[in-house]
Amino acid sequence: MRFSQLIAVLQDGEAGLLEHQLGSDPELRGAASLERAEADQLSFLEKGNALIQSLETSHVGAVLIPNQDDLKAMAEQRGLAWAVMADPRLAFAEALERLHPRPRPEATIHSSAVIGDRVQIDAGVSIGPHVCIGDDTRISANSTLHAGVVIYGDVRVGQFCELHANAVLHPGVRLADHCVVHSNAVVGSEGFGFVPTAKGWRKMPQTGLVVLEEGVEVGCGSTIDRPSVGETRIGAGTKIDNLVQIGHGVVTGRGCALASQVGIAGGARLGHGVILAGQVGVANRAIIGDRAIASSKSGIHGEVEPGEVVSGYPAIPNRLWLRCSAAFSKLPEMAKQIRELKKAAQ
Repeated sequence: MRFSQLIAVLQDGEAGLLEHQLGSDPELRGAASLERAEADQLSFLEKGNALIQSLETSHVGAVLIPNQDDLKAMAEQRGLAWAVMADPRLAFAEALERLHPRPRPEATIHSSAVIGDRVQIDAGVSIGPHVCIGDDTRISANSTLHAGVVIYGDVRVGQFCELHANAVLHPGVRLADHCVVHSNAVVGSEGFGFVPTAKGWRKMPQTGLVVLEEGVEVGCGSTIDRPSVGETRIGAGTKIDNLVQIGHGVVTGRGCALASQVGIAGGARLGHGVILAGQVGVANRAIIGDRAIASSKSGIHGEVEPGEVVSGYPAIPNRLWLRCSAAFSKLPEMAKQIRELKKAAQ
């Protein structure tokens, strides 16, 4: 793809093309980081990026940059093709979609697939080798099931969904359109529900639904549990990283982002746009307000106000946590001083 062709694509995108210079209009065959890019590749820089000086020595053929006069001057001096974008990172994502388009599997059902009774498979569906689909299930139009996917009975998969190799959907799962479930993820497994009795733990049947709204993406090895009654619901556009555990009855709002190894206990409620960094733990029935952020390894036990940024275990406001962290290294000396003051007072 010529850079001029890519510019035509970016003009219609969301990243905000402000101006551009074609230079020699290079033929782009891929993309790379600025330090590794070659003359037939595209790269990008963000505002304030520490790699700005790398532009002087990079072999890149074309670059997407923020609206900074020094970067434009440097790119022109080197004779590079460049485009000024309101959001260079978003523009780079849009460009990658065109430079490396994902092949769509042919709409066929592999001969080794096992399909149960009363299964509805709509037009344009691709079903790979050794896929198993249980009874009373529907796979809507243009969805893709890669090799080894297992879908139990009583499941609904929306249009343009993609289930990667060895993903599993248990009974009661409902996927809206454009959902992605990556390899070895399990959606709708039984929630951890047991009732203590004199004879031991009695299992609580898990009969509810797990609903993934439109555009939800579930990473490799993540699990989303089915509740005993009611729903576990993941809000539209939510992105779930690898190795995330979401307990039964959890409800998230729209557009949340959950990083790797997040664990959310049953009944927790997340508002819209919540961000949980790696290894955050959320206790049973905790409530997190809209647009709240929890930094890595935070432990949330109660309620987080909308827009709050929290850190630590138990989680407290981030600014307070930073002050506490600064004091940690001083605790031994402070303790020593207290002992000396006590001794002097005796």
